[in-house]
Amino acid sequence: MKADPAKAPDVLAPRRRVAVTNVHLDLGAGRRGTDMGPSAIHVAGLVPELEKLGYDVARVRSLGTTSHEATPVGDATARFLPEIATMCAQVRDGVTLDLTEGAFPLVLGGDHSQAIGTIAALSAWHRAQGRRIGVIWVDAHTDMNSPGSSPSGNIHGMPLAVLLGVGHPDLLALCGDVPALDPRDVVVIGARDVDAGERALVKELGVRVYSMQELDDRGTNVCVREAIDRVTTGTAGVHLSFDLDGVDPSGAPGVGTPVPGGLSVRESHLICESAARTGKLLGMEMVELNPTLDQANQTGRLAVWLIASALGKSIL
Repeated sequence: MKADPAKAPDVLAPRRRVAVTNVHLDLGAGRRGTDMGPSAIHVAGLVPELEKLGYDVARVRSLGTTSHEATPVGDATARFLPEIATMCAQVRDGVTLDLTEGAFPLVLGGDHSQAIGTIAALSAWHRAQGRRIGVIWVDAHTDMNSPGSSPSGNIHGMPLAVLLGVGHPDLLALCGDVPALDPRDVVVIGARDVDAGERALVKELGVRVYSMQELDDRGTNVCVREAIDRVTTGTAGVHLSFDLDGVDPSGAPGVGTPVPGGLSVRESHLICESAARTGKLLGMEMVELNPTLDQANQTGRLAVWLIASALGKSIL
């Protein structure tokens, strides 16, 4: 019997390429341990899962910095600023290389301050081609503090403000002459712990924040559809920046800043699956996994499941 061409494997179809960057960084956080987050994600089987999805893993690079014990805090309003700025520059340059080589950038954290480097690279790459990028920022916090408003001085609470053009000059310089992001292209999903200074900046800039209260009131599915529509309208596509503390601690116990009342595991998958369905996912980062606070790598396994969902894994 003649084989049905529609059912034959397309051996000539190019495999998609993904480049993984491990960012061993916890200087931006208030608790030690997120520097081990990438290792926990790999232990949970990330690379085999990517290969099962049909990806070629083009590169796995690891970036590290000095430890708390060997590093002076420096300015208390922007703790460990020189080291974090250097790390973000390395992330930016690495992601730029990945984009140049046609690979999808997947960045594993590490604390959320690394997003300055990741998104600076994506923004500059697409801006050079006359395009803006959208960003979905999943987080219990808005990460829109500045050195003047931050209660702690921890830079992991500042990256989104920096990317929008507000923050320490040394961090703003990583984005070039203009802010990396336009507020109309950014949504935050899952917020439930927002400082007073952040609230003021959210309102001033007009960033769309879907709090847990709104998700409960209107339905997560409705809000996610709206969010996707916002960040893909007039942009090249969307970058998904996923802080695991956006998930309720019952589903993701291994985070340094847990806040009760967060996204369920199912809602978290919905966000990732929705990003995948756009066909316009430009990059992804998974951050703030702290294995020292986890339970048998539960949060590491969740990270792999969520990454797989965002990169196209489906039930059927």
